[in-house]
Amino acid sequence: MYKVEKPKMARTIGFDNQKYIETQSAKILERVEMFGDKLYLEFGGKLFDDYHAARVLPGFEPDSKFKMLSRLKDKVEILIAINVSDIEKNKYRSDLGITYDTEVLRLIDIFRENEFYVGSVVLTRFANQPSAIAFQKRLERLGVKVYRHYPIAGYPSEVEKIVSEEGFGKNEYVLTTRPIVVVTAPGPGSGKMATCLSQLYHENKRGIKAGYSKYETFPVWNLPLNHPVNVAYEAATADLDDLNMIDPFHVEAYGKMAVNYNRDVEIFPVLSAMMNKIMGKSIYKSPTDMGVNMAGNCIIDDVACQQASKQEIIRRFYSAQLDVKKGLASKEITSKIEILMQKMQITINDRAVVRPALEKEALTGNPCCALELNDGRIITGKTGDLLGACAAAILNALKVLGKIDDSIDLISPSVIEPIQKLKVRYMGSSNPRLHPDEILMALAFSAVTNPTAKVALNQLSKLSGTQIHSTVQLSHSDIKTLKKLGIDVTCEPKSKTDSLFMQP
Repeated sequence: MYKVEKPKMARTIGFDNQKYIETQSAKILERVEMFGDKLYLEFGGKLFDDYHAARVLPGFEPDSKFKMLSRLKDKVEILIAINVSDIEKNKYRSDLGITYDTEVLRLIDIFRENEFYVGSVVLTRFANQPSAIAFQKRLERLGVKVYRHYPIAGYPSEVEKIVSEEGFGKNEYVLTTRPIVVVTAPGPGSGKMATCLSQLYHENKRGIKAGYSKYETFPVWNLPLNHPVNVAYEAATADLDDLNMIDPFHVEAYGKMAVNYNRDVEIFPVLSAMMNKIMGKSIYKSPTDMGVNMAGNCIIDDVACQQASKQEIIRRFYSAQLDVKKGLASKEITSKIEILMQKMQITINDRAVVRPALEKEALTGNPCCALELNDGRIITGKTGDLLGACAAAILNALKVLGKIDDSIDLISPSVIEPIQKLKVRYMGSSNPRLHPDEILMALAFSAVTNPTAKVALNQLSKLSGTQIHSTVQLSHSDIKTLKKLGIDVTCEPKSKTDSLFMQP
């Protein structure tokens, strides 16, 4: 059986996505004109698949920034920076499960598939590392231009040395051909800003009027410091020691409050000095001036964005708890987010799916899941002989959405049992229960001959934007499947098994 609570109001849109695309592209063009010939635009965060922004700004589409840039496609050139030390360490993106060098290849493919011009890749902090040389050769075999930027002693404080032939002058000059050079990277710490500044040095030496600007979605500069949207960003970057703060340079220059984060505020005097030395003067009086972010101007329902952001803070708390359990983060991270939750006056029980999942587990004595539909109804699923709790919750949700009676089997046990046999007897699995990806595959097969299963399968798109909570850690493959369906996941930091080897 599953539990369906009384329907609530559907999710409220709080962000005007179309206005954002229009105003953001116009702002970037305006900034190009300020400098004359060329703008190096440092892109912070995710250029596409920005699910954090989509969660805290309901109405923001994950590919909004990509769509916005598409309006400027004929003027845009992509430059990707990667820190060589990240190649050496095999650093990887946890959300995708791939290394940074592989992510560079993925980015190039995505840009090219969408008809963007990828000009080159810059290897930052290059010091003849064998892995970097091998990666450069691989890129060049694939027809990608590669340039080397070297470590600079005294960076970023020794401005005189940095802005000289001994500093930026040693770096290879990246030949770019379009007025907007978007500098992006596989992750933080890749050297995007240093790449931009090095290019400014070389461009200005060649008489090209080039400038620098920065695009970061968060923190939103024209929202209050303690606005939930900005606090959610702080929760998301708790492991990076980023702190939102009032931009003191902006207050001094304009007498107006603006929010930025500590690293940009701390580096601004040095950055300003570099730009003064490179260009003769800097047009920027504050780190906020450097930005072009228009997201704050496109919020149409502040209450909706506040509520969504509070939910994101709770999700980040659960995510941090799992990272601590896996040994990937310190307890200090969860403590930071707990403080943010207290500031926002929220607890884990403000996430609607937490209590129903825990209550269902207490009732059944087995791991359970609770899933909240977009209209607010809560559906639960328990661990059984055939299905894991997560798979059961998804099937139950599809029944509710398709108005299918609970007593009807969408998938015959005669279909499930051979899959279980395959898993255990031939594929070495100790768990015969079907996971979400397996149950969806079985549902797809059943839909060929079973009209009711077809009705259920047709409801899948309605799961996008829903919420799920598990009373135990889910496997990486389960989480990956849920994310593909657009379901936001949280889990209790508790394992299904005591086995160290079998931990998720």
